[in-house]
Amino acid sequence: MVNLSLYVDIKKKFDDFDLAIKLECEDDVTAILGGSGCGKSLTLRCIAGIVTPDSGRIVINGQVVFDSDTKINIPTRDRGVGYLFQNYALFPTMTVFGNIASVIKKPKAERVAVAEDIIAKFKLEGVKNLYPREISGGQSQRVALARMLVTNPKIIMLDEPFSALDTHLRWHMEQEMAATLGNFSGSTIFVSHDRDEAYRLSHKIAIMDRGRLDCFGHKQEIFDAPKTRIAAMMTGCKNISAAKKLGENLVRAVDWGIDIVTDEAVEDCIKFVGIRAHHLQMASFSGCNNFDINVHKIINEPFEDVMLFTFEGEAQLQMAMPKDVKGERKMLVHIPHDKIMLLK
Repeated sequence: MVNLSLYVDIKKKFDDFDLAIKLECEDDVTAILGGSGCGKSLTLRCIAGIVTPDSGRIVINGQVVFDSDTKINIPTRDRGVGYLFQNYALFPTMTVFGNIASVIKKPKAERVAVAEDIIAKFKLEGVKNLYPREISGGQSQRVALARMLVTNPKIIMLDEPFSALDTHLRWHMEQEMAATLGNFSGSTIFVSHDRDEAYRLSHKIAIMDRGRLDCFGHKQEIFDAPKTRIAAMMTGCKNISAAKKLGENLVRAVDWGIDIVTDEAVEDCIKFVGIRAHHLQMASFSGCNNFDINVHKIINEPFEDVMLFTFEGEAQLQMAMPKDVKGERKMLVHIPHDKIMLLK
């Protein structure tokens, strides 16, 4: 039997938004991936007890912390949740040492020793007497992490922890975060709208859309074979068309104006078809799934070029190409049978 560290089955209704999500997590890192306003952060706030769901049940490490039927609603401070906010929420009038020591519930002498120990672990000795306004964004994140972990939380929740950092610092802080999470024995829930970030840091990915869980599974499965249009979009697929089943292994890409032969059987519930830009290939002769294209534009990226083109339809597609490959205005493109995504 799987030992769940987090069970969430809740509903929360607002005037213009309706959250209804069920999520079960083990002792690993789960990324919640989704667009702005899909309910990612709201889900974390409900788990932490900052927002009270209208109905449902939340269980953390076997302890029921919320149950609408039995009227259980344990306060945030007693749920054992370590919550890292987007802005880190450091106390501006306290030093780094004060911020960390303030959450340690021990006698003064022991509190000082514990604070000094975690300050050393996070390499913050040189800034421990400085205030939040006097330290960098990376240092602020380390302080927030240290303050969170010193309370020995049952689960960790991170709400877009790198959103306030520049690209170079994000990479370094992401590596530090990965090392920190690797040493944590409980469950971590990590909210992001960045697919690459979510992939690097997590073991499993939950994709949300409009307050609902669209799909959930191991990250490699979600990226390799997304089953829904939203999952394909959130994992970076640029080419998606409405689809119509024509046969057991034949589907029409309505927006592209072509019929595609597939390795996978086409189910009746399939509504979309997708192909990633880097899976499209140039072809030199006519054949199955080889199509004439009209190239409209080539966009130069730092390390590759992106070709914008159409088949017979009007919808524009993207194809990633090495910079040393030159495409023509009219050419053949091959869609590999095993790379086609059939989407619900």
